[in-house]
Amino acid sequence: MVESSRIAARDGLRADARRNRERVLAAARAVFAEHGIDAPMATVARRAGVGVATLYRHFPTRDALVRGAFAQQMETCARALTEALAAPDPWQGFQQLVETVCALQREERGFPAAFVAAFPESTSQHAGSRRRVERDFTALVRRAQASGALRPDFHPSDLAVVLLAHCALVTALPDDGAASRRLVAYLLQSFRADTANGPLPPPSALALHSLPIAAGGSRRQRVPRA
Repeated sequence: MVESSRIAARDGLRADARRNRERVLAAARAVFAEHGIDAPMATVARRAGVGVATLYRHFPTRDALVRGAFAQQMETCARALTEALAAPDPWQGFQQLVETVCALQREERGFPAAFVAAFPESTSQHAGSRRRVERDFTALVRRAQASGALRPDFHPSDLAVVLLAHCALVTALPDDGAASRRLVAYLLQSFRADTANGPLPPPSALALHSLPIAAGGSRRQRVPRA
């Protein structure tokens, strides 16, 4: 009789290999939350209780590990954007998208840096994904503005500003969900066309793929000057 730990599942992994993979993913999320996504791979392996060779068998690159660790959150973001575009009320779609992404920032401290790392310009595949996200979000902004709900001077780059501000708050107050939700509500109210009392300064040059954020605030990039 074959031991249960050696039986391959539908994904082709034996039960023991699948357990190792799940331990690595859980350890990666914890290590990235504490030390940022640039933390040594060996640190993740030690936290998971596996050898470095085992980690690399499952995740041959850091990019693969980051994407694997936060795959569920990335899928949630992608689904939220798709649902926002399909919403009959463009403002409701816009609001729910912002709330969803900020909730993920709040609930998984390593996610902000992973979210940014998902949009590098190093490969054509990543660049294509980034362009699709930017295109779809811009389409959502235009729909919400055309409906008269979103202030006309809101710029798509303002989402990057929102994520940067919210990331700073959840990094400083990781256990204060009330502060997070209140900040998001304040920001959403300020985006409403019916509350706009005057024009805004020119938009920032920030973009999703160049946000100067990392888990724990351990890394900062140069912010483009306007």
